[in-house]
Amino acid sequence: MATEKQIRKLLSKVRDPENNKNIIELGMVRNLKVNADTVSFTLAMSSLSHRFKDKIVCDAKSAVQSVDGIQAVEIFLAEMAPAEKASRQKEAGLKGEAERFNNVKHVIAIMSGKGGVGKSLVTGLLAGSLRRFGYRVGVLDADITGPSIPKMFLPEGALLDFSPKVMLPVKTRTGISVISINLFLESEDQAVIWRGPLISNTIRQFWSDVLWGDLDYLLVDLPPGTSDASLTVLQSLPMSGVVLVTSPQSLAAMVVRKAAGMIRQVGIPILGLVENMSYFVCPDTGVHHRIFGPSDSEAMARQLNMTFLGCLPIDPAVSALCDRGEIESCPGDLFDSVSQRIVKIAPAADAPKMARRAS
Repeated sequence: MATEKQIRKLLSKVRDPENNKNIIELGMVRNLKVNADTVSFTLAMSSLSHRFKDKIVCDAKSAVQSVDGIQAVEIFLAEMAPAEKASRQKEAGLKGEAERFNNVKHVIAIMSGKGGVGKSLVTGLLAGSLRRFGYRVGVLDADITGPSIPKMFLPEGALLDFSPKVMLPVKTRTGISVISINLFLESEDQAVIWRGPLISNTIRQFWSDVLWGDLDYLLVDLPPGTSDASLTVLQSLPMSGVVLVTSPQSLAAMVVRKAAGMIRQVGIPILGLVENMSYFVCPDTGVHHRIFGPSDSEAMARQLNMTFLGCLPIDPAVSALCDRGEIESCPGDLFDSVSQRIVKIAPAADAPKMARRAS
């Protein structure tokens, strides 16, 4: 009986003549199933009117039928999502149309090195705080396979608008510009099952094909780890610096040290370190409880020669606001001191006076 691995190997010899890459590498083969003497899969095309569609289908069918014992091959056709199409254009070397119209003064990445420490929360709080101080702010959600930014900012959800040549970011209640892969999907629960090159190309597209316009700060919410996606952001975008996020756990501290080493290897300034989930304040007694143990983040920041930006508590009220898409309603005192420190390190030209805006 044929195996999925065997079928994929055969399909990797089928090429898309449009860019001379194989259909496995291009991520065109979806939902591959091998059942006794029948093989079925979906071919995702950049367009259902693709000029080489019939040839690709014929070649794919012939490749699978060459396996002994395969009696039937079922091939379904689908069209790629807009972000995926644009990413393939990037692979072909086509330039983004929006980049020359954008004027972004500072690009700041928020990085954790590992998952679960609150990187997206810090991104959202920092964006909201900078906006309250009058800055023009955008958020680029670079966590392609695990996006959470739209959930925190857009209570009703949203779909992107497109002009003929560029994408237009969604605006939040207070005017923050947001781009995320989830804004392309029919359902927020839909999984994005892409390989590294496609993810990296999509992140580049979110920079060059989105009409950001004039921004003081573009915050980039990175995925966990120090692999392709993070490296793409740090090397492809004009970075002003990186904010690192950790928690009191020693495991998180170890990973932060790795991330700091990576950032310095690529020559990007580290703006500082934020510790999330530092403590919980008991509502009955007001006592601070260190649920994850004592903090050594400030000492680690000194050891790594970086600024310690501050601590964030565990706050169920903040979690509830994020779940409702109302992160911009979080109390200002929660993160304003951190944002002011970042502004001092990376000041925007023609910055507004640091006077609180009305929400």
